[in-house]
Amino acid sequence: MVRASGISGYIAVMRGLGIDPAPLLLQHHINPAILQDDDALLSLRAVTHLLEASNEASGCPDLGLRIAQEQHIGTLGPLGVVIQNAETVYDALQLTSRYLFTHSPGLAVTSNPVSPLVEGAFELAVEIQLSGRPSQRQNIDLCLGTSHRIAQFVMGSQYRLKLVTLPHAPSAPLSSYRRFFNAPVIAEQERAALHLDAAVLHGKIQGSNPALRQITEDYLSRHFRMPGDIVSVRVRQALKRMLGTTYTSKSDIAAMLALHPRTLHRRLQAEGTHFEAIKESVRQELALQYLRETRVPLSQIADILGYPEQSAFTRSCKRWFGQTPSSFRREPTC
Repeated sequence: MVRASGISGYIAVMRGLGIDPAPLLLQHHINPAILQDDDALLSLRAVTHLLEASNEASGCPDLGLRIAQEQHIGTLGPLGVVIQNAETVYDALQLTSRYLFTHSPGLAVTSNPVSPLVEGAFELAVEIQLSGRPSQRQNIDLCLGTSHRIAQFVMGSQYRLKLVTLPHAPSAPLSSYRRFFNAPVIAEQERAALHLDAAVLHGKIQGSNPALRQITEDYLSRHFRMPGDIVSVRVRQALKRMLGTTYTSKSDIAAMLALHPRTLHRRLQAEGTHFEAIKESVRQELALQYLRETRVPLSQIADILGYPEQSAFTRSCKRWFGQTPSSFRREPTC
């Protein structure tokens, strides 16, 4: 689910494009009236499909960015209060990662202290976690654009964006993305991410109120269940980071999570899954992303997914999709 505030501005943007949004909303089982309540919960999958259908209906390739332009710190509700009253930028990022599930359990923001692409920068990655990997270009653009606007508000004059990476072929001309972010943009990368000047990480947030932050954080802790102890989720996140390297065995991932391999096995078993099933699922999900939403060569996709050779990747695609990767890529998306 996702709070309705996550698409605040959708109706105004669609009307501005000359499109009545009501039929599209109803087609995706969203009552237009419910969007008046920021705290109402919507299906994240329905919102993702809605944005793709709205893009097609309007012929507006930068729809996600236009909706993001309407977003602000208040979009996150109580979490927004916690973030803007954190002591430092680093604290704000940690709090965002910890409590973003209160806005949507299907969204994740992770920070990497060293950007793999920009020297002297850290990486703030955004991910939509939906099984089956539906086309999500517009929702990725919306989430990345919203993250940019919120980070800009929180960091103020400290905000220095060096690079933006997209995990898909650009929906709109790259010039549209560059205008929105006022920074260089590279498409068809591993993650949707903002790459920011590392010097800002320990910068103080101006006007923060520690007492207000503590009160609001206590409220979130009391009223929302923390998902952090779900080991299968942590394994998925670790595998997504490490695929394509030599550190993807059960022992390697267990070490990353500070668990003994037998302990990892028992905890995954208690959650009704096992390591190889998660690894297979992560590979399939990423294969869908790269085959459907990018033009990355098949040999490179095989490397990214950690296959020793392209033929192994082809066999997996036949098992998952009933056809070769090249045939699956040529097949039109629904």
